[in-house]
Amino acid sequence: MKKILYAVILLLCVSMVTSTMNSCKKNTDAVENNGGSNNGGGNNGGGNGGGGNGTYNGHDYVDLGLPSGTLWATCNVGATTPEGYGNFYSWGETTTKTSYSRDNYKYYKNGDDHLVTKYCCKAEYGFNGFTDNLNVLQSSDDAAIANWGSGWRTPTKEEWIELYENTTHGVAFQNNVKGYKFTANNGQTLFLPAAGTGSENVIDDGEYWSCSLYNDKPYKAWAFMFLANLDDIGDCSRYHGSSVRPVRTTH
Repeated sequence: MKKILYAVILLLCVSMVTSTMNSCKKNTDAVENNGGSNNGGGNNGGGNGGGGNGTYNGHDYVDLGLPSGTLWATCNVGATTPEGYGNFYSWGETTTKTSYSRDNYKYYKNGDDHLVTKYCCKAEYGFNGFTDNLNVLQSSDDAAIANWGSGWRTPTKEEWIELYENTTHGVAFQNNVKGYKFTANNGQTLFLPAAGTGSENVIDDGEYWSCSLYNDKPYKAWAFMFLANLDDIGDCSRYHGSSVRPVRTTH
């Protein structure tokens, strides 16, 4: 009887140890799986928490969950942080200047904004009646492409509208820098510093180019602008030195 009792006790002990080992293994697997799903795949678009954030050509982007799938860069051209002002560019120019005026704008003949030499759809604004019916920046004239490489570009007017209409937004401070912040439904944010312009003595606002011409008056182009109590997607004279916030698409 003693031998039988010892055998039963031994079997019970083995069963308990095996059960405990299996239980610990399952918990370990659960931790590993949770860790994998939270980390995502940064550079290839996995992002933090599956947000689709990543890096392309050395520049970070954020996925705001927009209907078009457009990905917005986190920095201006010429900046290395979201709060950095970066460089100013006249519309259709790809290099910076020490001053920005009608007189030194590449596509105004003799500094006259009614003598346009490229991107003109109305003869009354073109030099000697010139028209080319180009109303979107060509790749060679896009500061985002020229400075960051293929895969990046200046956003269209419609992409600025999409960003505005699919986020909550307003003037905000980030790391003590004044700017404008968009917050998407997926929790991701985009910050634009109030870099001012290179053409006027204004340092407390923001002016960001689109790649879209203002067809009614082709010496102007569409831009996103914000002041303390005003934001708008409106027309700006093309000679202005304004910021460029690139975008990219994956389809």
